[in-house]
Amino acid sequence: MKVWIDADACPGAVTEVVTRAAHKLHIETVFVANKPLRPPESPYIFTVLVGAGMDVADAYIAEQAQPGDLVVTNDIPLASLLVPKGVVVISPRGDLFSEDNIGERLSSRDLMHSLRETGTVTGGPQPFNEKHKRAFANRFDAALQKLRRQN
Repeated sequence: MKVWIDADACPGAVTEVVTRAAHKLHIETVFVANKPLRPPESPYIFTVLVGAGMDVADAYIAEQAQPGDLVVTNDIPLASLLVPKGVVVISPRGDLFSEDNIGERLSSRDLMHSLRETGTVTGGPQPFNEKHKRAFANRFDAALQKLRRQN
């Protein structure tokens, strides 16, 4: 099992939770980004620097993640590629993407994108806060425990 982090827009609080777990539980964790990162030093934490461009990190993760891995991403199209492969996908706000909800999430995302393009809806999600960090930490811990029992 590996943990993959779509790190281009990952909140620092999520990075803290993930790196602490990687070190404590000895789980290989890979941060993928198109800019240099400086995660804490650990024999379990790795970084992959991909080229610049739209969705390059997503494409790398989609290609590399295997069934039984865990991916942290806010990118719903990426989640829609991973979930059918048997990859557990969690958003930085603690949302679990599953076979049951990924279609609806993708449709909602596309609708909101269209509404923003036409100016009907402006703005985005509320800023990341402590409530989101707790929700992520709880979901992440539960997913890790479940995956570790399966392996």
